[in-house]
Amino acid sequence: MSDLTSAITDYWDAAAPAFDEEPDHGLRAERTRAAWERRLRAWAPAAPADVLDAGCGTGSLSLLLAAAGHRVTGVDVAPRMIGQARAKLAAAGLAGSFLVGDAAAPPTGDDRFDMVLCRHLVWTLPDPEAALRAWVARLRPSGRLVLVEGRWGEAGSPYVPGGESLPWDGGVDAPTLASAVRPLVSGLRIEPLSDDADLWGRPVEDERYAIIARL
Repeated sequence: MSDLTSAITDYWDAAAPAFDEEPDHGLRAERTRAAWERRLRAWAPAAPADVLDAGCGTGSLSLLLAAAGHRVTGVDVAPRMIGQARAKLAAAGLAGSFLVGDAAAPPTGDDRFDMVLCRHLVWTLPDPEAALRAWVARLRPSGRLVLVEGRWGEAGSPYVPGGESLPWDGGVDAPTLASAVRPLVSGLRIEPLSDDADLWGRPVEDERYAIIARL
């Protein structure tokens, strides 16, 4: 494991206890939870489908997908995040498989999925384009890749030591990410999300969007 990868793992593991305090992470407010439920219903295949939640964090989106009838596998590099995700679904009486591992190269073997979902992860990756190829390779024919990303408005120092070397440190704009995804899929669309304050629990001014791509 490189020093940068180790620093990223340690950062998110340390962030796990307070992670759900952010409105769009914990989805504790009914309006925020309902907003994500609506989006996921529009993006996901008809249930039941096999869904890989890459960089699942504490499992809030995995929980919504499982509640909608999907079979969910979550992967995250931070053991504490995975522990919370397992506990969250168990408390709700829902099934889900959660693995500690590199979300950029999910340790799912030969399993294939109807959808790969990734929220706010690509900017943290040392090689995001390799991750995009890995996620597409895990899709079944006619599968879909859903990326919820943005270009963050907060400027400042890198979030981990060495983070300034990350290709998309601070986020990635929609045209750049779409250009990286387009050669891997048969088609995609960009869905702006900045103007939906319910998703974030507050109004936002930075760029936030989803890319929904199909094989």
